[in-house]
Amino acid sequence: MQDLTNHTPNRTKTRPTTPSGAVAEFAELPRMIREHGLLDRQIRYYTLKIVSTLSMLILSITLLIVVDNFWIQIANAAFLAFVFGQIGYIGHDAGHLGICRSVRGNRLIGYGVCMLLGMSQTWWLTQHNQHHRTPNDLDDDPHTLIPVFAFSEEKASSKRGIIRFLAAYQAFYFVPMLTFESLALRFSSTQFLVGARRPKTCVPELGLMALHFALYFGLLFYALNPWQALVFALVHQGLFGLYYGMVFAPNHKGMLVLDKDNPLDFVRTQVLTTRNVKPNFLVDFLYGGLNYQIEHHLFTMMPRNRLGKARPIVKEFCRQRGIPYYETGTLRSYREILSHMHEVSAVLRKGSQPPAMFGSGNLPTAKSGVNAAG
Repeated sequence: MQDLTNHTPNRTKTRPTTPSGAVAEFAELPRMIREHGLLDRQIRYYTLKIVSTLSMLILSITLLIVVDNFWIQIANAAFLAFVFGQIGYIGHDAGHLGICRSVRGNRLIGYGVCMLLGMSQTWWLTQHNQHHRTPNDLDDDPHTLIPVFAFSEEKASSKRGIIRFLAAYQAFYFVPMLTFESLALRFSSTQFLVGARRPKTCVPELGLMALHFALYFGLLFYALNPWQALVFALVHQGLFGLYYGMVFAPNHKGMLVLDKDNPLDFVRTQVLTTRNVKPNFLVDFLYGGLNYQIEHHLFTMMPRNRLGKARPIVKEFCRQRGIPYYETGTLRSYREILSHMHEVSAVLRKGSQPPAMFGSGNLPTAKSGVNAAG
């Protein structure tokens, strides 16, 4: 296995090729996964998960209505941000058809989740499925096409105007910017639905979003005075965005970046662009199983509570074939992200040295040409 300690993101420009035997090679992994029953639906698990999550939502709403203490309400806003994150994980799993046996059942859960969160299921499915098809692709992955960030030196160099100035210091504002993720989800959903020109899709989903905000602000202004309601909403939405961003960022940021000329096969594309966060009970709960990102990318329909069981199987599969499988701790994953973002934007700072808080890189990756050969 190639050494993973020296990270310099590498983008290949060679023509796409498929390593000999790659298709047959990957076929062995799904066979082992199925033999262990890891793709079987987990109806009981998800029933308990949905009931417990809705119970937390009801608890937060009850506190909002009955407690007449603003500081407790601020804490409740933070709790509700966590609850919204947990609801989102259910929507994520339903979007991947990982909860119910039928497509219709998963879609209904997805619509319910999107009403509770105030966003579009169709928009989310469109951009998220594209991400899974082209992870960390600087041309096609929506998660890399964020105007105020650059995830490679080439993209940093292409920035112009005020964005170029800002991107030079992107590592400093990356985390604060995550507080706007909640707003971005709603804005992108609305923009997508308004421009979709598909009444059967956009009208119902816009209606569900309108219902969400009517209930949300109706409850806030019923329980709190206008200024308190505004502060509650700002704390809640800001922490919801921060929570989601801090969970999703470690998945790919700072890992191998690709473009349309990606020469790698499916397994290497998914594994080499992805980082796992080392599991424990708390991490699994807070991340909604997304810390097993490699397993999730290889088997998107796998129920959340089976990803941990797939982990040793996938690790051994990769080890036998010399495919670097990378996972790290929670805090180190964030350090790697910030270090990577600071390094790729160095070209915009005219040779300034990275501050000690970001270190000198030391991120995981591998050169595409080497790994394409296995």
